[in-house]
Amino acid sequence: QDRITQIDSRTPLPNLVDSFKRKHDYLRISLTERCNLRCFYCMPNEGVQLSPAEHILTDDEIMRLATLFVRSGVTKIRLTGGEPTIRKGLGALIKKLDSLRSLGLTSIAMTSNGLALHRRLPELIESGLDHLNLSLDTLDPFKFQIMTRRPGHDAVLKSLDVALSSRGLQSVKLNVVVVKGLNDSEVLDFVELTRHSDLCVRFIEFMPFSGKILFSSKVVPSEELLALIKEQHPAIEQVRTAPSDTARLWKVPGHRGGIGFISSMSDHFCFSCNRLRITADGKIKVCLFDAKEISLRDEMRRGADDGKLLEIVRSAVWGKKEKHAGMDNIDTVTNRPMILIGGRQLRNVERPTPHLGSATAALRLSHSFATRLASNCVQRQLSTRSATDEPQLTHIDATGQPSMVDVSSKEATQRSATALGHIYIPKIAYNLILGIDSQPARHLPPPHERAWAKSSSKGPVLTVAQLAAIMGCKRTPELIPLCHPLPLSNISVTLTPEATPQDEQMLPSDHQLPFRIRCTATVTCEGKTGVEMEALMAVSIGLLTVWDMLKAIAGKDMIIGNIMVSHKSGGKSSSFVREEGK
Repeated sequence: QDRITQIDSRTPLPNLVDSFKRKHDYLRISLTERCNLRCFYCMPNEGVQLSPAEHILTDDEIMRLATLFVRSGVTKIRLTGGEPTIRKGLGALIKKLDSLRSLGLTSIAMTSNGLALHRRLPELIESGLDHLNLSLDTLDPFKFQIMTRRPGHDAVLKSLDVALSSRGLQSVKLNVVVVKGLNDSEVLDFVELTRHSDLCVRFIEFMPFSGKILFSSKVVPSEELLALIKEQHPAIEQVRTAPSDTARLWKVPGHRGGIGFISSMSDHFCFSCNRLRITADGKIKVCLFDAKEISLRDEMRRGADDGKLLEIVRSAVWGKKEKHAGMDNIDTVTNRPMILIGGRQLRNVERPTPHLGSATAALRLSHSFATRLASNCVQRQLSTRSATDEPQLTHIDATGQPSMVDVSSKEATQRSATALGHIYIPKIAYNLILGIDSQPARHLPPPHERAWAKSSSKGPVLTVAQLAAIMGCKRTPELIPLCHPLPLSNISVTLTPEATPQDEQMLPSDHQLPFRIRCTATVTCEGKTGVEMEALMAVSIGLLTVWDMLKAIAGKDMIIGNIMVSHKSGGKSSSFVREEGK
């Protein structure tokens, strides 16, 4: 009986064919709902409710389903997420899947964001992984952090570098979602990456999912991208592909790699679709854009045999629609967000990007991809962090547009902030402020005497600067667009002349500025948001006014610096005191 069972388990089953005679031989399996990035398009603004751990398919359940699908004609399995590299035991699972090649499986692929992949990739290839898709929508590391709400651009490039140098991979593809006004100016730069590397860059049309408003104006049709590329590369040639391939492939003569276009919105490929999906919690989805799901996990845990499971799968496949809805009718309300489906990790933020032009055109991938690309990009880091110390920008909405933070639900509380800063000045300016040597004609040459007289005629330097600081503080929301107007209850500004400490000399010893004016501003209010910006504005305006008052005699020498928030209290976020110089 055991021998019969063993033979039956290896016997091919009828193929999975729908009512439109489409054969399904490609299975995408989501291994986890979790991800180590927080991409705008993929993760809804309000977050997602993750399934309890016990609801996620076990390795044994994945293998059982994979075996049934392979026996039913599936030849390609792709592992997705979330981010699949987060799942524990990934290498062991791939090795188990590799054993299905004797049943007809020919390809084990994975789609990853690459963040934690470069060290693990050799092990995964050794286990049986032979195709890799990496997701990277921008060559700008600063924009990467805005789109993903995480650092890690360099890590993705390292993964790409390792992948391109790995002989065990049959293909390496780079998925790039193009969003109008965001990264469409980088298209030619991505094409240039294929010149010296066996890399396929695939441009994907921006797609809508649950919890995200569909901005059709942000979709860049593939035909527009192709026309743009043809202007730069008029000899580009189309490559023949299988009818079921999602991407239309093109190749620039002389380039090692190629490019592709996945036109899910403007020119769908439903007529040849051969893909099925299993979500991390064990539900089968026959179409990415169809909200209907059937739980195979529940059936397995209720004791269903393989025959029952196949009956459910075949029924779901037979009910697959001829094509998904048009762009304006896709179900973005009841369908899962992308992170809970398993697929391309799309990112959506609207922010201009610098065109890399000739710098990227000179890029050579034959050596270190990561090192070279990093040298062609401006390295900038986010400073805004959430309470969990994760980089986030609170003044950008889900579409990448500037947005004022909604504080309507907050309670008004007593809030306070103190900022300080310095302007470093030469001795002649210090003497003028203190009224020392009020008759300088005996000591200064005529040009300096005239400058002294001009600066003196403006009035008391520190008094004017103090008034300017208070006025500037009150006008903060007029100058900083997304600041809330607040009912300030008190503004205290002091400007104090003092000697510059030796460890803060701003210039080499022969050009030291021995004195400085210290500006301190404390702002209080009873409101729904903090007053750090108002305090910083007061200090900045106060110091700029000092510079303006003294520029006639010291404009070439003065330096403004060390502006910071030194104290904050009130609100939900932690209060703090920052010692000067730290």
